[in-house]
Amino acid sequence: MDGTTHSFIAADSWSGMIFSGGWRLANGGVADVTAPGDGSTVATVGNGSAQDVTKAAAKAREAQPAWEATPAHERARILNAAADQLQANGDELIPWIIRETGSIHPKAAIEVEHSAGFLRAAAAAALEPAGRIIPSQDGRHEELLRVAHGVVGVISPFNFPLILSVRAIAAALATGNAVVHKPDPRTPISGGIIIARIFEEAGLPANLLHIIPGGGDVGAALCENPDIAMVSFTGSPEVGSKVGEACGRNLKKVQLELGGKNALIILDDADFTAAAANAAWGTWLHQGQICMATGLILAPAAMADKLAEELAAKAARLPVGNPASDQCALGPLISDHESVRIKGIVDDAVAKGANLLAGGTPQGRMFPATVLSGVKPGMRAFEEEIFGPVAVIVAYDSDDHAVELANMSDYGLAAGIIAKDLGRARAIGNRLRVGHLHINDQTVMASPFAPFGGRGRSGNGSRISGPAIWEEFTQWVWVTTRPDAVVYPF
Repeated sequence: MDGTTHSFIAADSWSGMIFSGGWRLANGGVADVTAPGDGSTVATVGNGSAQDVTKAAAKAREAQPAWEATPAHERARILNAAADQLQANGDELIPWIIRETGSIHPKAAIEVEHSAGFLRAAAAAALEPAGRIIPSQDGRHEELLRVAHGVVGVISPFNFPLILSVRAIAAALATGNAVVHKPDPRTPISGGIIIARIFEEAGLPANLLHIIPGGGDVGAALCENPDIAMVSFTGSPEVGSKVGEACGRNLKKVQLELGGKNALIILDDADFTAAAANAAWGTWLHQGQICMATGLILAPAAMADKLAEELAAKAARLPVGNPASDQCALGPLISDHESVRIKGIVDDAVAKGANLLAGGTPQGRMFPATVLSGVKPGMRAFEEEIFGPVAVIVAYDSDDHAVELANMSDYGLAAGIIAKDLGRARAIGNRLRVGHLHINDQTVMASPFAPFGGRGRSGNGSRISGPAIWEEFTQWVWVTTRPDAVVYPF
């Protein structure tokens, strides 16, 4: 299919079903997918259950050895074919992503293109050497081999459902694993149906990929099922800690990519226009619903008020609406609950002395670009991951003070520094406890060739993508060989 027929994910072929050994009815019945922009029903999908996970995991475990034995170039070919399907059908897929996730068109387009990039990077990784020869102490031939875990459970979130599902699924498949995947129940089309279709068209052998939308019971089943050897989770620290606990109890490998309270440090020599643009983009892209979103804007005390005023002016020019029908810069939040929660963070800051310069008052899920200045430690806006469109401006007195403020967070995902003196910026960056550091750029950045993850509350020290594909999704086997068996003295 080339996308021109507009039938690549025609709903009549998968409505009310899950993808597990083909399209079939789920034991949990069906669930409606609701558009956050207007509350309409996008489609109906199968609602998985723990019983569905049990069946899928058993089928995946049975199918996996043949997939691991498949030549690497064939695994790579299928991954590249899946990327081809994404790109060829992008015009049809983007409107589904917009409606289901509440994202504007450029963000939805990024999901398609970047997901194709993750698939192609995983295909390239599949061709990398999966072993090495090591020195021997007594003349034996000794080698180390990377082998797949077996079946990998993937749990993905709602905010970038296509990318954050594909990057783990592609990595697992590239290294010889089978996958049982649970997308967020709010975004099972972008995070599941689309992925099932691209691999179906790419010719992935049966039972290597199972996609089971559902609630917490499905996620718990992935963590508990003995046929699943590893779980890759992207989501909140609160849920991630439960996933980690369950996997630890079952002696199961777990890769956790959690949240962030990411600082953008603007130095006193920075170009003001560029600094303001970076702060705005990093904070408000996709309504701030990004783990890498700029959560703290640290500005020199002499610049902080001017920067706040500039961001307030930018906020006033950014309309919020339903991207499926309106011309807007910001779409809806994913739920009413999130709107109420974020409003509470803003109100707490104002009550404790912060200045609200723009926004702050939502209309249902439509939360306008918001600017808070004068934010200090002790306010929820300083300490919590907001996951909403709130610019938090904090004044600092010195480079040491900026580092101190940035490192107060329990998170440690990303940081950005805007400066002309690159040496000074790098010296500051080297003191930040983060997994990603960006000099002269904002905090929202990802690459299929870079290990993605953070420290502290941002994860368990694991990474995904780039060289981390082999580190996380395989394990070592030590193999020794002698030409003849040794006769031992016993």
